[in-house]
Amino acid sequence: MSLPLVAVGGPPGSGKTTAALRTAEILGLEYHSAGERFRAQAEEHDMPLDEFSRFAGNHPEIDRDLDAYMLGLARPGRLLDARLAGPLARRAGMAVLYLLVTARPEVRAKRLAARDHLPVPAARRAMVARETSEYSRYLALYSIDLATEPADLTVDTSDLAPADVVTRLVDFIRGRGTPSPA
Repeated sequence: MSLPLVAVGGPPGSGKTTAALRTAEILGLEYHSAGERFRAQAEEHDMPLDEFSRFAGNHPEIDRDLDAYMLGLARPGRLLDARLAGPLARRAGMAVLYLLVTARPEVRAKRLAARDHLPVPAARRAMVARETSEYSRYLALYSIDLATEPADLTVDTSDLAPADVVTRLVDFIRGRGTPSPA
């Protein structure tokens, strides 16, 4: 069985990257992360991530370049960890399994606070600011509203262990894989 192109999206703190990495490992999918590339770009510009995100809001070429890079990686047997990869691949006419990993806002804020060593209220403010910025940018650049974009599978991680999230993703992908020619 060959595996399709898989795109895993989700908001900050949803567990998207944790689930995507482990899913790719289990299935032998080649893993690529838009977040890693975006963080590297922030370092290249010598800016903290939140500042670079605001900077990107005024420099649409940053998002366009990142999204073009990710689409250039899109092919069967790969997993793209990126909020826009699934919707953009669909709009480009590519066959893609778009999986959405999400969680309740209060859960995501607590996770981000723990990850970033911040008080929960500060993490929540940063999370909301980032989501607001990204929402506006994605709508302006691509007319994509991630709040209404349909996914092939949505997993709410709020009350699930990471292993349970991965099991759901892996089982879904295996059920939708393409049989290899005989």
